[in-house]
Amino acid sequence: MESSKRDKMYLMSIRPKYAYRIFAGIKKYELRRWIGIRLEPGSLIVVYASGNVRALIGEFKAGRIIYGSPGKVWNYISSQSNTGVYPEDKAYIIGSKTALAIEVLEPRLYKVSIKLDELRKIIPGFNPPLSFRELSREEPLYKLVIRKLRRL
Repeated sequence: MESSKRDKMYLMSIRPKYAYRIFAGIKKYELRRWIGIRLEPGSLIVVYASGNVRALIGEFKAGRIIYGSPGKVWNYISSQSNTGVYPEDKAYIIGSKTALAIEVLEPRLYKVSIKLDELRKIIPGFNPPLSFRELSREEPLYKLVIRKLRRL
């Protein structure tokens, strides 16, 4: 999956059990508390598996993006079939002012994952985002690591 220069790219931290559901083709939507970043369909989402994995493991393309109150987002997700989102996932977005659901398209698990300690050897002081952040093609993380992972 190669994205064009104009497509936006984001680095997203996802708990391992949810990240692996994405790459197994089970989870079709990623739920998020909205932190003010407006994602666009077609964006590339680079996945950092948090928890005990702590590594860049893959990517997916964002399909539909549903913004709204947690109730509105949950109602949309629960009206779809085979989303891979479970009732216990609702607890994550409840309590936030605004939530979003990102449709997962073309998930691709990298052939090699890069652990946090390796990332910090390449980019001293690197810290993954708590949720997600925009990622530039000009920053060292993309140029030195992600671009190479995408070519394997």
